[in-house]
Amino acid sequence: MFTEENLKKVEEIKKRYPTAQAALLPVLWIAQEQFGWISEDVMRYVAELLGLPYSHVYGVVTFYTMYNKKPVGKYHIQVCTNVSCMLNGAYENLEYLQKKLNIKVGQTTPDMKFTLTEVECLGSCGTAPVIQVNDDYYENMNKEKLDKLIEQLSRDKR
Repeated sequence: MFTEENLKKVEEIKKRYPTAQAALLPVLWIAQEQFGWISEDVMRYVAELLGLPYSHVYGVVTFYTMYNKKPVGKYHIQVCTNVSCMLNGAYENLEYLQKKLNIKVGQTTPDMKFTLTEVECLGSCGTAPVIQVNDDYYENMNKEKLDKLIEQLSRDKR
């Protein structure tokens, strides 16, 4: 299921950790990078690859919010609504994005370009409110900055 290149990465990761269980998080990250999300089939594959019970892999995937349990759009917009962000306008930003993208939290636009998710603390409380798009943080967000960002991402033809 993994590409040859990713299988090599998994073998290198397994060598760096004392147990297969310790290698699980980085191996799941490789899976998500390859497939875009982690399906039940992928969880079973990773469990078999590492010699771990499926229930353990499932527990880890469902515990951590960084793992996508269903397909996401090209741009996964994650809005932090923890205390600092909430007090500085996170819910207003979330509501604005829902209207602008015409989707609810947890949904993806029909063109598979944007997925909107509400998340716990992104660890950038001093620059609240914060959103994360894929691997990038955007800080001190407001409607004007959101408009610019969505416009920029919408024009991206990659």
